[in-house]
Amino acid sequence: MAEDAKDLLGFYRTMVMVRQFETMAAEYFAAGEIPGFIHLSIGQEASSVGVCSCLRPDDYVATTHRGHGHMIAKGADLNKMTAELFGKKTGYCKGKGGSMHIADFSIGILGANGVVAGGLPITAGAGFSIKMRKTDQVAVCFFGDGASNRGPVHEVMNMASVWKLPILFVVENNQWASTTPQTASGSVRDLSIRAAGYNMPGVSVDGNDVLAVRQAAQKAVERARKGDGPTFIENKTYRIRGHFEGDPQKYRTEAEVDEWQKEKDPIDLFSRYLVKHKKSTKKGLEKIWADAAIELDKAVTFAKESPFPEPEEALEDLFVTDFKGGSPS
Repeated sequence: MAEDAKDLLGFYRTMVMVRQFETMAAEYFAAGEIPGFIHLSIGQEASSVGVCSCLRPDDYVATTHRGHGHMIAKGADLNKMTAELFGKKTGYCKGKGGSMHIADFSIGILGANGVVAGGLPITAGAGFSIKMRKTDQVAVCFFGDGASNRGPVHEVMNMASVWKLPILFVVENNQWASTTPQTASGSVRDLSIRAAGYNMPGVSVDGNDVLAVRQAAQKAVERARKGDGPTFIENKTYRIRGHFEGDPQKYRTEAEVDEWQKEKDPIDLFSRYLVKHKKSTKKGLEKIWADAAIELDKAVTFAKESPFPEPEEALEDLFVTDFKGGSPS
C-alpha cells in the first residue's frame, strides 16, 4: 500500500501529538493538577494511529480506560480532552467524567470505558445499527490482552460472526494485564488464533510499526464495508508507563522496559523510516514536535483558564429532559 509523503507525515504528526498529550498528562497528574486516575498509552501510538488512519469520521470507535491515543487519532478536540482531564466545565463531560469517560458522538467515538471489555457490547450494537441502516460504516473496538480473556469478548465475537457485523476487533497486546504477563494468562502465544473459533480472519502484527498496523486495518475495513463481516487484529505492542500513573511496577524489570523503549519505540522506528526513505528530514521531524508542543500548550492554557463545574451541577445530565417517546420509566 503506497503512501505519499503528506499522508506519512500526517501519521507521524498524530503519533507525536498522542505522545506529547500523554507526557503532559503524566506531568500534571504528578503535580496534583489532574484528579482521579489516568492510564497512559505511551509506547502504543502506532496501534491507535495505524487503525484510525483507515477510518472515516462517521465510522465508530469504542475505546478503553487507556484511550487517549484512540481519541486523538480519531480526531477528538484537544481543548475539550485536556479540560476534561483537569475536571473543567469546558471538557467533553463537563469535567465530571475524567480520563476514562470521554466520548464524542460527532466523530463516531462511542466512549472510553472503565469496565474491562465493556466496549465490546457497545460495538456490537453499533455494528448491528450499521447493518439495519444498510450503510457502509464500520465499528472498531479496542481492548487489551487482559480483556481478551473475558466473557464479553467471546460472546460479541461469536455474535458478530453469526450476523456478519462490520466490526474490527483490535486487541492491543501490550504484554501486561495490570500486573499479569500475557504469557501467564493466555492459552495461546498469538491471540489472533482465537479468531478461527468464530470463523473470522485473524492476524497478529507488529503493533509498533504504524504501517504494518495500517495495512492490516485497511484490509479489515475494506472487508467490513463490503459486508463480509468482522476481523480480529492483534497489535503486539508495549506500554512504557505503569498500568496507572503511580504504579510501583514491581511486577516487571527496568531492563525489560528499557529494551522496548530504546529499541522498539514506535515513533523512533517511524522517524528512521521517514528519513531513510526521504519523506522528511530530521529537522522537518523536529518541527513537527515543536508545532505539536505549541498546540498542546494552548490546550493546557484553555483547560487551566476554564472554570470548574459548580456543586449544584453535580446532578445535571443524569436524566433525559427532552424525551419525546413518553414518560421514561
